[in-house]
Amino acid sequence: MGNVLADLAIESEAATVLMMMLARAFDHEPGLARLATAVAKYWICKRAPAVVNEALECLGGNGYIEECIMPRLLRESPLNSIWEGSGNVICLDILRAVSKEAAAVESLLAEIDLARGADRRFAAYAGAIDPRSAGEGSARRLAEMLATALQASLLLRFSPAYVGDAFCATRLGSGWGRTFGTLPPTTDSSRILSRAFED
Repeated sequence: MGNVLADLAIESEAATVLMMMLARAFDHEPGLARLATAVAKYWICKRAPAVVNEALECLGGNGYIEECIMPRLLRESPLNSIWEGSGNVICLDILRAVSKEAAAVESLLAEIDLARGADRRFAAYAGAIDPRSAGEGSARRLAEMLATALQASLLLRFSPAYVGDAFCATRLGSGWGRTFGTLPPTTDSSRILSRAFED
């Protein structure tokens, strides 16, 4: 259970730092805001139902009864990708920005690059991103790679090392399972949980 909760906490922190970066970008870097908004919208909307589902499971039967907020969140979390634009529409918007707004692409890649040298896994992952080679068939993969690279960059720069390390160990390579709770045994889950539950 500690592993599952720590994994959910990492996902939550990654989404939070991404949203904080977007808020800053809207005030100071419109090119970054243009592309990063679409990338974040795609990724967060895709991840939300899985996070809510796992959180509900952690609560067991109590999480499923209507007196708990979780059933409502479970019903409503898929709506984000409907009301905010379906995944395919968002990915087409990302491709449009990549092909027509070079400054937006450069701003996003520069933001990712700010964590250069912080982690070898991050360097390999970020180095493999080539937005201009993506077509419609690979647009979702591009959106995923941009989102996770951006989140990794932000966590490596602004979160404790153990959070950035756990994110890179799992989201950027083959070391993460297909479900939450598959963090490697070397992950410091107790520190991640302590951080998540700080007042």
